[in-house]
Amino acid sequence: MIRPNLLKNRFFTGSHRLGLMALLLIGLVGCAGTPPADPPPRFSTVDAAPASTTTHRLQAVFERYEGTPYRYGGTDSDGFDCSGFIMTAYREGLGRLLPRTTDQMLAMGDVVPIDRIQPGDLVFFRIEGKDQHAGIYMGGNRFIHASSSVGVTESALDGYYWRDRYSQARRFEH
Repeated sequence: MIRPNLLKNRFFTGSHRLGLMALLLIGLVGCAGTPPADPPPRFSTVDAAPASTTTHRLQAVFERYEGTPYRYGGTDSDGFDCSGFIMTAYREGLGRLLPRTTDQMLAMGDVVPIDRIQPGDLVFFRIEGKDQHAGIYMGGNRFIHASSSVGVTESALDGYYWRDRYSQARRFEH
């Protein structure tokens, strides 16, 4: 570190002193602008493209069915269960066929670590000791699903009910 009395030295006069002070300030600002990295939060996610085609298509399906009531075994606008909504959203929004049940979905696709989830990945939740609920990750820590209490809705992964029930995510590529 440069001591203040060095700045008064006859070598550091006039414009030299101002230049040296400017360099010191730039160096200090640079240090202040780079805080140490904190470990990522549990639900840190990677959104490949927040406004991707996948997200837009799935959002359109969600908007069409938002508020549709929950109906066990349901796969249409009369009512959905969670896997029925996922199957319909993938078929209508992405033109892709997925298995009908949560158990079948869990047996397929590639497991994705929580910090690598991307829009379109399926997220699974353990309820009463069994992976029995699922939704579609939409980015920004949000997922869409057919909830037994409110029907087709959007929720936060780290929301009060969901954060401790999260189990895994799976990706279904073409």
